[in-house]
Amino acid sequence: MDVAPGTDPDSLRIRLHAGKADIPALGWKRIGLTLDGRLQRDIQLRWLFDGTVQLAGAPGGALGNAMLNLVVDATANTLEVDANQGATHIATAFPLDQPTHAQINLRNLPASWLQGLFATVWQGHIGGGKLDADLALDLRDEGFESSGSFNVTDLKYATPAGNVAGEGLAGHARYEFDATRHPAQLALNGGIRGGQLQFGPVLARLPTHEVVLDMGASTEHGGLDVSHLHLDDSDALALDGALSVDAKGNVQKLKLDHFQGRFPAAYDRYGQPWLDSALAPNLHIAGQLDGHVDYAGDTWHSFAFHTDGLDVADSAGQLQANGLHGGVDWSAQTDKSPTTFGWNQLVLRRVAVGAAQSHWRSHNGSLSLQSPLDIPIFKGHANVTALDWRPTASKAQRLNLSANVVGVDVTTLNQTFGWTPFTGTLGGTISSMQWTGDRYAMDGELTFKAFNGTAVLNHIAVQQPLGDSPVVFGDIALHQLDLASLTDTFNFGSISGRLDGSIDGLQLVGGNPVAFKASLLAQDGGRISLKAANNLSIITGGSAASGLQGAVLKLFKTFNYKRIGLHGSLQGGVCALGGLDGDADGYTIVEGSGLPFVHVVGEQDKVDWPTLVRRLKASSQGSVAER
Repeated sequence: MDVAPGTDPDSLRIRLHAGKADIPALGWKRIGLTLDGRLQRDIQLRWLFDGTVQLAGAPGGALGNAMLNLVVDATANTLEVDANQGATHIATAFPLDQPTHAQINLRNLPASWLQGLFATVWQGHIGGGKLDADLALDLRDEGFESSGSFNVTDLKYATPAGNVAGEGLAGHARYEFDATRHPAQLALNGGIRGGQLQFGPVLARLPTHEVVLDMGASTEHGGLDVSHLHLDDSDALALDGALSVDAKGNVQKLKLDHFQGRFPAAYDRYGQPWLDSALAPNLHIAGQLDGHVDYAGDTWHSFAFHTDGLDVADSAGQLQANGLHGGVDWSAQTDKSPTTFGWNQLVLRRVAVGAAQSHWRSHNGSLSLQSPLDIPIFKGHANVTALDWRPTASKAQRLNLSANVVGVDVTTLNQTFGWTPFTGTLGGTISSMQWTGDRYAMDGELTFKAFNGTAVLNHIAVQQPLGDSPVVFGDIALHQLDLASLTDTFNFGSISGRLDGSIDGLQLVGGNPVAFKASLLAQDGGRISLKAANNLSIITGGSAASGLQGAVLKLFKTFNYKRIGLHGSLQGGVCALGGLDGDADGYTIVEGSGLPFVHVVGEQDKVDWPTLVRRLKASSQGSVAER
């Protein structure tokens, strides 16, 4: 510290430097401090200091070069400190006999300057913004208490984990904060607008108009426990409840006593990221939804949803729900009154479901269908006879479903998915369903009646049904399919007779086969055309009949055969092929009978799956398949 006579007779020039100083009112510790200015006493016996202050190491470069005015008035028992740096102004008043109590006025203060004060109770990071505030601050050994009001603009902050949680925020509030208690307590009443706010999985894109916010919370170890929360965005979302978020921003508890969403505004401002993840990206939602939820410790305790009209659709046309109405009400502990929920139309991956209405009741922790639900689908019906959902049970026991499928029109089904059209019906029974992870496995069987025979599907399972590439598993048993109808439908060439077989371990990803083990056998004989014989040879790596043999065979339209057999096993993108028998020269696919004698041999026992698919497509199009 240097002291010298000032330029005025009654003044002193003081220069003070401290390498490590604390400014408790702002939570700044161990910072460099330099004061340089004039000290004098006025006629009211007050001590006045006018000069500059330079701090080194304060958050956000605070008061790096500021004008400073101090007034010490022993008669009034006050110490007043005014600091100005550019547009920023700090005014502070302390009782001399109680320097731990301060009245503070802040104008255009960079919010990052308060990092040190908040660091005592919150380990996040303030990245930007400007603040006006009028507040009282009491410093105690066990912490501090503060109350007052503030306005903030362009606020940016990050969680203790470093994730941006707020950006471009503006708002105002009255507040009370008590950091002397553990955990620290916060009460806030005001409004926010503009910018983005991340709260757990919810990314709020706030409107330009004010959103009412009233909350009481406690904070400890970087987490936030909101004991009461009232939010009102007049044309989008209103809610009352409580929630808890850990230091990483993960929701640990969510209890909304009531919420009401008005769409599309509620989705655009509050629902997009987490609803896109849960359902589908880029949703279009119109209508309203209200209800309540209670979730804690990774477990649902209760929920209820009701709508007088809600439409939901994704941008890709894979998900669509029109005219949702009614609701459901479930509790893990309490029985609930019956509810009704219905729709005008549902579309899931081009599967359209007609209008239906369902009746539900929560009893003993299970949300159960109260009467059979008849769902129109592909000109037939799916009659759901039982459906029980137990949200708190283990995933293997969470869902129970049984249903009968009757009269589904296969022609309509094929047209919907762009498959080769053929006539038939689909029906059967699903006796139960198990849900494990993202996989849904069904007991029972479905039967295609087509080509004057049947194809029975069982051991059916679906994984990620709402994902970009759903995975379907199953086994198929073929019984007495009419080969004449089958080959005519796919333009393969004429074959008569009956086909039996199996396709076990079928696995489809996004509609494309990636695994199966197939065995196809026509063992009662029949007739086969030259085109069909040539196609069987070509797709298995052989060649069409040529030369003298080809010329002779072309004199006949069809040939008798005794048996046809083909086996295939797809794994890892390669299909292993076999037939009725085999040796080093190949394997028999068609065993002829009588004269003229036809005998078709497959040459390749392993073929890349894309190559085999190209050959099958070429055979149905009447062109020469690639070898």
